[in-house]
Parts: sequence; C-alpha cells; structure tokens
Amino acid sequence: MTAAPVTFSAPGVTGAAPASVQEAFLAIHEPPKTPTDRNPGAQIGTVKFQYNPRELSLAKSASWERKAQKKTDRGARPQYLGSDPCKLQLEMFLDATEKMDDGVVKAVERLFSCMVCGEGRPTPPWVVFNWGGLTGFPAFVSSVTAKYTLFTPGGMPVRALCTIAIEEVFGTTKRQNPTSGSLAARDVHVVVAGDTLAGIAYACYGEPGFWREIAKANRIGDPMRLRPGARLLIPAREELGGG
Repeated sequence: MTAAPVTFSAPGVTGAAPASVQEAFLAIHEPPKTPTDRNPGAQIGTVKFQYNPRELSLAKSASWERKAQKKTDRGARPQYLGSDPCKLQLEMFLDATEKMDDGVVKAVERLFSCMVCGEGRPTPPWVVFNWGGLTGFPAFVSSVTAKYTLFTPGGMPVRALCTIAIEEVFGTTKRQNPTSGSLAARDVHVVVAGDTLAGIAYACYGEPGFWREIAKANRIGDPMRLRPGARLLIPAREELGGG
C-alpha cells in the first residue's frame, strides 16, 4: 500500500516577504566509509537554488501482507512488514540570462554528478536538502530531469527547469521525516508455534546471541514462553551492541 504524496507549500511564496529569506540548497557529502554508518561524510559541494521551491512533494509507503484464510468469509488481518524510505521530489529553476554564461550547464552537470561514483568511492555522493529550519534526511539522488527552455544564439542553454528526485538512504532513521523528527519505526515479528528468541534473532540479524536485545525491547521475562500470535518489536540492527 503506497501513501499518496504529501505536498508542502513553500513559505513566503505569497503575501508579504519574510524579514529574512532563507535560501534552499542541496548539500553534497562524501558517502560514509563503512556500510553500517548512517551519517554522511564530509561536505564536498553545494547546489544552491536561485529561487526557492514553490512546493515540495514528500512520499512514504508502508508494506503490509495479508495471507489467505481458509474456511472463513472474513479476510485475514494484515501483517505490517515495515516502512519504505521517504522520497522527496522538487523542482529547481536555473537562469543565467543576466550573465549569459555557462552557469546553468555547470549546475546541471553538478546535479548529474550526484548519481555517479567518483574515483575511489564505493557509491555516489549522499545529499541532504536544506531550507532554513527544514533539514532533510541523508539521501541519494535517484533521478534528475533537466528541461532547457532558453539558449544563446550559439546554442548554449541559459535557462532550465530541473526536476530532482531524492530518496532516503535508510528506511529507519532517527529523523526520517524532515518535518516531524519522529523516531524510527521498528520491524515487527509475529510469533508462530515453534519460534524461539534465538531463532528470531538469527533470522533477523544472522546472530542468535541478539535474542537478549529482543527480549529486553519487549520486556520478556521468560524467553522460553512465547505466545503464538504475539507481536514482537525487532530493534534496528544499529541499535544493538556487540551481541
């Protein structure tokens, strides 16, 4: 099931101008050095918005599974499987008609470079969208579409409208929604007959020793007594210790 995109109107588009206008920008970062690190590396560049976006489209989806039930006229209760990463889409207007230079071309190239691995990098750069107090999540650029609308007599583009789509790197981050700041949702496991905490830990993390963390998260006093049908919260792997 996919949630419909939520549109946020940008402040200051209509009415009186605010006392201090905050300019939006896309910060470009080095990817982290380790696969489990959720924090982007050092900032290596910036793509500034000449004009702040008029609106932002933010979408997030959740996955559910409904298993068929026999000998009943009612549908089965759906099981929550987890949430997918946030996706943010916005437009960037570029204009170089004042100087009639290659500023638009270079800005588009910089956006395209966010989808290419540099020398010695395992992945393309990470990005973070910033606009005043609206700071987004660590993300990667999934697509850029540049529509050139004005050219010099020599054929150089001097005006363009870029549509940019970025996607959250991790689906469960401490600030996965740039407007809410809510804590990450945890996965849920529904206990079936024969389940053990060690077996669940091995299935979720590949390490049975993490059964204690699952027991602690669910306040389980007796790990040998699991009730079929019970819903267990499974902490994110990054929350765990050494096991």
